[in-house]
Amino acid sequence: MRPLLHLAKKLILFTAVTLLVLEALVRIFHLYKDTPARFVDAREVEKWRPGQHGYAVTGNRRQNFSEYRINASGYNSAREYTPDADTLEIALVGDSFIEGFHQDYQASIGRKMEARLPGVQVYEYGYAGYDLADELHLLQAYREDFQNIDYTLIYLKFPDDLQRSTYQVSYDRLRLETGPYRLLKMSKLVVYLQNIGLMSAARNAVSQGMAALRPTPPPAGPAPAPEAQKARYLENLQALLEQYPVDTTKTAFLLDSRNAPEEVLHILGQQGIAYLDYGPALAGSATPVTLIYDQHWNDHGREILADTLSAWVALRLRR
Repeated sequence: MRPLLHLAKKLILFTAVTLLVLEALVRIFHLYKDTPARFVDAREVEKWRPGQHGYAVTGNRRQNFSEYRINASGYNSAREYTPDADTLEIALVGDSFIEGFHQDYQASIGRKMEARLPGVQVYEYGYAGYDLADELHLLQAYREDFQNIDYTLIYLKFPDDLQRSTYQVSYDRLRLETGPYRLLKMSKLVVYLQNIGLMSAARNAVSQGMAALRPTPPPAGPAPAPEAQKARYLENLQALLEQYPVDTTKTAFLLDSRNAPEEVLHILGQQGIAYLDYGPALAGSATPVTLIYDQHWNDHGREILADTLSAWVALRLRR
């Protein structure tokens, strides 16, 4: 009995020391992702807590390591947002593609546009997970700010951004700020393992094991036909545009026509809403425009986006 007890003590000590060493290595080489804290403000807009600063890390070998800065408005930007009637301002509203955690905040699409448009300020209202309901709710909640902004470009990806027809706070994402998740985030080793997918694999294995012990559920019904799904997405688009009317004189949608069906463009045309198609510019590039391990735009892709968006803005300034 004593040898077994002695062996168990050694195993516990060895495991504890190994975990401490791994925790130290992950911290020393900054292999973990500094995920900023989320919150919902008084206007029911979900965003990042202001004043945070850190580094976004992707991959188990720091395949992408970029610096972010959350401004007083709750968005990743080198600039504070102070729209007024005397300054020419452009707003980019969207999800993680606009948020830009895959690029140093000093080299964002907005900063690249400002280099091409002297005297223009670009405000990037990007937040991972935003869909069209989030984006239009933001414009309505802060309408006094957007009234002073000269042009607003709203990022739209079909069908990802059209899964719902009205806005409500996404409490699933906010659960990541609750006690248990916050405690786990204190261990950078746990954060690292989560980022590279090992924690998800363990959870899936446990879930599959638990599912095997449960009675077999009845077979699910047939999946909706693609045309029925497409019709629902289009209905959601129409419902959102009716609920949150946009100022067509200074608002346009930013989309890739390669992924947007003709019906989407038709609905925008019926509403008198312009759209900026960046798809052809990306498709015409001889070099990759996205990251190797991710579909987010790389620096070259962001340069093309900045060129395309800046040309669109410059054309309107000349009118």
